Amino acid sequence: MNRASMDRFIDTIEWIAAGFVGLVAANIFLAVILRNTFNYAIPDSFDIGRMLLGILIFWGIAATSYRGGHITVDLIWANVGPKYQRMIDVFATLVLLFVVTVQTYTLFDKVRGTYNDNVLTFEMHMPNWPFFAVAWAGDVSAVLLIAIRTYRLIFNPEAMHDPKVKGTE
Repeated sequence: MNRASMDRFIDTIEWIAAGFVGLVAANIFLAVILRNTFNYAIPDSFDIGRMLLGILIFWGIAATSYRGGHITVDLIWANVGPKYQRMIDVFATLVLLFVVTVQTYTLFDKVRGTYNDNVLTFEMHMPNWPFFAVAWAGDVSAVLLIAIRTYRLIFNPEAMHDPKVKGTE
């Protein structure tokens, strides 16, 4: 996979995560407007909203893991030279890759269990497993993006920085 393909893959995952932000916001907005204006509740809006929020969290992990946009503590990192900063980045990313890989494995077990147990929503009796499967796909995406980040940190650290937008140089 060349650099342009990887960048398109990364951008696609970030757009998917952004789409789930929009879905969660639209679900909440519609539920509140319909409930307060027309005294009507969307069937299963709470269950759907909670599962969409779970999906958003896992796709958000994917989006933030590659860019390093998650919360970090840089007390040591900020006080060492570039060589040691890179070593810390590689170590931290490898730990993150391990943790998210284990999380992905256990989440797949949850998807399978939800499917096998035929867990349904309360009102419309929709199966929950497709929502869990989409969340799991976000976790798989996180593993892939963290692996790409690790590869780039080790073998091609200059690829970690976004190119400057033309006209701002």
